[in-house]
Amino acid sequence: MAEQLGDLTRTHACGALRADDVGADVVLLGWVHRVRDLGGLLFVDVRDRGGVTQVVVGGDDEALMAKAKRLRSEYVVGVSGRVQRRSADTVNPKLATGEVEVVARHLAVLNEAKTPPFPIADETPVSEDVRLKYRYLDLRRPRLQANIGLRHRVTSAVRQYFDAHGFWEIETPILTKSTPEGARDYLVPSRVHPGEFFALPQSPQLFKQILMIAGMDRYVQICRCFRDEDLRADRQPEFTQVDVEMSFARPETVFGVIEPLMREIFASIEREIETPFSRMTYAAAMAAYGSDKPDLRCGMPIQDIRELFRESSFRVFREIVAGGGTVRGFVVKNAAGYSRSEVDGIVEQAKQLGATGLVWARRAADGAVTSSVMKALGEDQVRQMLEATGTGNGELLLVAAGEPEPTSKMLGQLRLALARQKGLLNPDEYAFTWVVDFPLLEWDPEERRYVSMHHPFTSPHDADLDRLEREPGSVRAKAYDLVLNGSEIGGGSIRIHDAALQSRIFSLLNISPEEAKLRFGFFLEALEYGTPPHGGIALGLDRIVAILAGESSIREVIPFPKTAAAVDLMSDAPSPVDPKQLKELHLK
Repeated sequence: MAEQLGDLTRTHACGALRADDVGADVVLLGWVHRVRDLGGLLFVDVRDRGGVTQVVVGGDDEALMAKAKRLRSEYVVGVSGRVQRRSADTVNPKLATGEVEVVARHLAVLNEAKTPPFPIADETPVSEDVRLKYRYLDLRRPRLQANIGLRHRVTSAVRQYFDAHGFWEIETPILTKSTPEGARDYLVPSRVHPGEFFALPQSPQLFKQILMIAGMDRYVQICRCFRDEDLRADRQPEFTQVDVEMSFARPETVFGVIEPLMREIFASIEREIETPFSRMTYAAAMAAYGSDKPDLRCGMPIQDIRELFRESSFRVFREIVAGGGTVRGFVVKNAAGYSRSEVDGIVEQAKQLGATGLVWARRAADGAVTSSVMKALGEDQVRQMLEATGTGNGELLLVAAGEPEPTSKMLGQLRLALARQKGLLNPDEYAFTWVVDFPLLEWDPEERRYVSMHHPFTSPHDADLDRLEREPGSVRAKAYDLVLNGSEIGGGSIRIHDAALQSRIFSLLNISPEEAKLRFGFFLEALEYGTPPHGGIALGLDRIVAILAGESSIREVIPFPKTAAAVDLMSDAPSPVDPKQLKELHLK
């Protein structure tokens, strides 16, 4: 039977005791981590989120020893006793408390525990479904406790930084209007207005812009967002972002706030990063890395070598170039050790990624040249290709030809796959870049209309305004993404602050004036009351913490995540509801 806490008051966290505390009387409260019974002595490791302390129970007090022998892993206990120094041969350098132990005088079993479905003390592999079903146990494990502690430190650093820089933290509504553009909304039926619905916010976009109209000047919020997206491996239906907006902002203004913020975040875990971050246009990122979120850690940029083949005797490449296509490739460093079968495996890998073929050429460590197209090209043109791309001794050049965008995308995927295989993506290296000048619009072949690449409130480049209706696909946006190690950790833009320009954008998106008024009428009206130029960004808190923690999935840094199928296994949600509730909501 569980004992009551009574007058037991914690004096120290279980990870706090040090050699300076020897001789102190202390009270520890926590969970039994491990028990080691040596007959006359019992060693009990007691754990809380602060760490582990070894407690010693001697044989002099028979009642105390009998109670201690009942202990099992995950029992909740209270221990009072005196701190003593461990003997030299029993010091545990792996523990912060490893120089000391507590000699127990009193032990209270505050609650017993069933045997957990997986070990808490050890990081043994456990299926994710089991971990998520028993998330309250999973969260006791050292790795998850460290991740959630890291998340706390990051959010604390974020709040302190923005407070010091004149931002106000302002909450925006959770129950709001459905304004679908992009992912599907989660809808909430209204009981008092039958047949009408609220929506959970995909982001606070319109509200933070309205806060700029309201003169709030600098806004920040660590907010929950909700998107009913198609299922993807590492997306969550609800997630957390650091939402930022500033009046009278240019892109440089936003960069000047966010770069020092990232420096502060990394400093909170004692890591240094270099600023300012590099910048590249969307077009340059797609050409050189085949992605708008390039991972720069491994180098190996994709190079355009089409001019070598404009008059080439190699008919395949010459005809592709003549038809408006491209020839592109990248250099794999330290590739002298690749066998011919391994190179053939890379060619097969490229085909699986969508390539119709892949040409290779390389210099051996002694400078000898070989190529898959030596006969077709001749040694002179193979050497030209190696010279043009800077391929050195012991390096391998991989080349593909075709339409520019799909060719670069395929090479970009192959580049990352090889970088992973060769261990070139150092998790302790942090390569930031801003990707700028995104297209404002992209063509949706299914809907047969232009859609916003970011959202319809993004401002076009001033220099491109005269092409809005004439060449909409060529218009650049004042949009920017912050990319870290191949992951987009933030996206933002300068917003449209002119009602007439906003109406032009809606027209390009095939949103009629009537539909615009129905969906965005409150916002369009607000724009007419003196809206300052403004812009901002939303940073993905979950992604940032996952990268800092060295985790490949954001589920490892979210306390209560959903599965990839958007299910909460712990609470069994979503689930049916009582028919009475549906009736009250006027739903069948």
